[in-house]
Amino acid sequence: MTTLSRPPADPSALRPKGGEALKNWLLFGLQDSKGLHQGPGAVGDAHTRKHAWWQVMCLTGVDYFSTLGYQPAIAALAAGVISPLATLVLVAVTLLGALPVYRRVAGESHRGEGSIAMLERLLPRWRGKLLVLVLLGFAATDFMITMTLSAADATAHLIENPVVPGWLHGQNVLITLFLLALLGAVFLRGFREAIGVAVVLVALYLALNAVVVAVTLVQVFTHPLAVNGWWNTLVTSHGNPLMAVAVALVVFPKLALGLSGFETGVAVMPQVRGDARDSEANPAGRIRGTRRMLTTAALIMSGFLLTTSFITVVLIPEHEFQAGGEANGRAMAYLAHEYLGTGFGSVYDISTIAILWFAGASAMAGLLNLVPRYLPRYGMAPDWAKAVRPLVLVFTFVAFFITVIFDADVDAQGGAYATGVLVLMTSAAVAVTLSARRKQQPKRTVGFGAIAAVFIYTTITNVIERPEGIRIAAIFILGIVVISLLSRVRRSFELHATRVHLDEQALEFMSTTWEGPIALIAHEPLRVSAAAYRDKLASAIEVSHLPLAHDPLFLEVIVDDSSDFETELHVRGVTRHGYKILEVHGPVVPNTIASVLLHIRDATGLMPHIYFRWTEGNPLTNLFRFLVLGEGEIAPVTREVLREAVPDVTKRPWVHVG
Repeated sequence: MTTLSRPPADPSALRPKGGEALKNWLLFGLQDSKGLHQGPGAVGDAHTRKHAWWQVMCLTGVDYFSTLGYQPAIAALAAGVISPLATLVLVAVTLLGALPVYRRVAGESHRGEGSIAMLERLLPRWRGKLLVLVLLGFAATDFMITMTLSAADATAHLIENPVVPGWLHGQNVLITLFLLALLGAVFLRGFREAIGVAVVLVALYLALNAVVVAVTLVQVFTHPLAVNGWWNTLVTSHGNPLMAVAVALVVFPKLALGLSGFETGVAVMPQVRGDARDSEANPAGRIRGTRRMLTTAALIMSGFLLTTSFITVVLIPEHEFQAGGEANGRAMAYLAHEYLGTGFGSVYDISTIAILWFAGASAMAGLLNLVPRYLPRYGMAPDWAKAVRPLVLVFTFVAFFITVIFDADVDAQGGAYATGVLVLMTSAAVAVTLSARRKQQPKRTVGFGAIAAVFIYTTITNVIERPEGIRIAAIFILGIVVISLLSRVRRSFELHATRVHLDEQALEFMSTTWEGPIALIAHEPLRVSAAAYRDKLASAIEVSHLPLAHDPLFLEVIVDDSSDFETELHVRGVTRHGYKILEVHGPVVPNTIASVLLHIRDATGLMPHIYFRWTEGNPLTNLFRFLVLGEGEIAPVTREVLREAVPDVTKRPWVHVG
């Protein structure tokens, strides 16, 4: 017989109300607990549509190519007449240094982890975790400043347009905040059509820039006096061409903004469509497509960097690059208005505003890819940090704060942006050098080592020239490290296991006691002599009143890496000196024991009892050992973990201490 229930008279009664509805909306799409986060909208998920490499190039290109909106002006302001030569050095570093490095990174981090994951694998335990936190601080600097700097420059292009009403002048901060809020709203709504929008924006922007470059190059070569004036100034300022080249080698780190985009390119790698034969372990087609994407983007950008750095210093008076000048932060827009008229210039401004605004979207996607991949897995962020929408709100408010602090000034943020970019590229170069050395590839080790040396020099020079960048990055790093460690301490009493597996021998051991409570004795895995097991059993019987009628099991936790948080536990049944032992590897002893007890309860339907002895030593010292080494005061911490995991005392495994 089938029973039908009457639906409620008010259908809205089934809908969540108030705070519950808001919570469900914020946590929509919460990622799984295994750290498989692939970015906003489950980027890289099996059900997500993949795209051709050139389409994904446009997604990362909204960050990379959009630097044309401000890079030529910043280069002219930083390097003066020597800007074209310094840019030539920058292009050489891009094509001969950054490109080979990131082609290798793409081959070794095909899920979009980037160089941070490579270094994490090379440096295990707490050293690796702390290094990741520091690099995440620099990545946050890079991506957050990309958002705020790009939005600020979009505002500058809007305000400086001659057809814009005068009352908008001086409202840079408010307009920039509005653009950032609009960007956050896009991510709160969803980001599934990002690539389609990026293709249109990049195609239009590059086409308009090509027109401006072509027209202004004609102007340059039909008016040789301008070129002669630039050359004479160059020679007069630096004595001879060789000295000018030497100075260019020294000052090119000031142009480091032109290197942005490579880390983002790897981050969006899971979006690239691979071959039908690709597997998750060997996605050869995806890797090949990503390398083609990186190479094409680098070649296009290099061509534009060389031509724009030349035409801007030749055709634009030097004073226009200074603060308050019409070319400050918008050299190409200045040329578009000057040589192609207000109509074309306004179209150029609109396209520049759009791509600069959307460059923030690329940076936001990078943040949403990196943070949930690492911090929740380390236990260094709340579980909600695996969801997209709460993170979008956090990043948007941080962007608001940065904009207000810097007064939406493009030049003031350039140092921090360059510092973040260069540190990430340096870490990538070091990672591939160490990887080549580990794989015994001496020629590549030497080559990548030389590239790493160039990036180290560039980073150090940039930090010396613009120390505010490292100060800002240090604030991000300090904030991430402090918040992460506090979160790790707060979550120390949570269950860490994502899954528990019992082998056949372990199940067979417990089958002999399925008619009554399952008794387990906690035992230190370093003491494996027959006398140690005999003494521990006798102590449990005499002090903890372990019933003699039961056949006890020993439970041993072997701590592998105490810095880990989310792990799968594999419980193995072994026999040693005639005693039955459940052996399990885990990051923290109390939490691992609690997870195993709860799994045994659920698997057998019987309530397990665990027997401990009190741990000797100072309680504070034991607490520190628990937080850092995963050991310490085992018995009370195990009970506390169980208490937090199972509020109902009748369903909680029993903890006995004697």
